[in-house]
Amino acid sequence: MGDNDAFETLLASIHHTPIATVVTDPRRPDNPIVAVNDAFSRLTGYSEAEIVGRNCRFLAGPDTDPRARGELAQAVAAGLPALVELTNYRKGGVPFRNAVMIAPVRDQAGALAYFIGSQMDVGAGADLASNRAREARALVSSLTSRQREVLEFLVSGLRNKQIAGLLGIDEKTVKMHRARLLDRLNAPTSADAIRIGVEAGLQLNDPE
Repeated sequence: MGDNDAFETLLASIHHTPIATVVTDPRRPDNPIVAVNDAFSRLTGYSEAEIVGRNCRFLAGPDTDPRARGELAQAVAAGLPALVELTNYRKGGVPFRNAVMIAPVRDQAGALAYFIGSQMDVGAGADLASNRAREARALVSSLTSRQREVLEFLVSGLRNKQIAGLLGIDEKTVKMHRARLLDRLNAPTSADAIRIGVEAGLQLNDPE
């Protein structure tokens, strides 16, 4: 599968998750959003036409924590996943507490190509982040060691063929493990599984 085909598959996949999701292109100036699903529009109140082409910071406002924004910017610059909570604003200026996850997507050569980002209104509960992390770790603990390895590589942005080479197995076997880990995590898409992995603290700093 070429890079264009892989990108089209990624774009199609975000429409199968109930979580508000975007795809951004860090190779373009200011890392603009290049694709968005309906859940993101419902969460924020903005239409697709109002979202595509803008950096996600357009949701920021007076009470948006600059430190959390800085963490996201550093993760983008380093090509790493990140998960932060901060105050964002819906269209019309209504604030909401937003759990923002970003994770890299790499091309066939292993270079950073896109970021997939998901957002979730988590309300005002102080314990929600720790509860989600605990639930994510419990889900990840149900995986076999091989499934966990595959998930770690997914979180790092690698594709099936790249994962197969690193693990010394064939691509068909990677796809089998990927399908089974999605089932164990009750994740509709790989994007949902990646979010669970990031919430559980999985990260490979050097996927190569």
